[in-house]
Amino acid sequence: MEQRFNYFKAAPDAYKAMSALEAYLHGCGLEEGLLHLVKLRASQINGCAFCLDMHSKDLRAAGETEQRLYTLDAWRECPWYTDRERAALAWTEALTLVTQGHVPDAVYEEVRKQFNEKELADLSLAITTINAWNRLSIAARTTPGTYKVGAYKAHTQ
Repeated sequence: MEQRFNYFKAAPDAYKAMSALEAYLHGCGLEEGLLHLVKLRASQINGCAFCLDMHSKDLRAAGETEQRLYTLDAWRECPWYTDRERAALAWTEALTLVTQGHVPDAVYEEVRKQFNEKELADLSLAITTINAWNRLSIAARTTPGTYKVGAYKAHTQ
């Protein structure tokens, strides 16, 4: 598949704004691994090849196991995710699939057990942001496989 357009070049100010949001998220206090995990899960749901490549590479570089990467889409059945990660993943799915019944109260109750209000706001912002990146990358057909580990930091600092 050929890339349709480069949104970085086409709308540099919008890209700077999105990058500033990423910089905030990576300094907000949520665990870096958790942020990449929810980004990878949302990207699986959305089918964004570029973001799947990016976040799996960043997770591996941060020491994530192959087992957890390969079974992320079946996290409910796997014992190696923490309660905090499970709550974040359920919240990720609910927000990413918001058109399929909005965000159920039961999912909210579980995530509130694991995250305080600021953390939940930041987690929600991270999920919303990756959904936007997914849609941009899918629309532009951003070429997967080109991402280098840690490259996002150069754009968000």
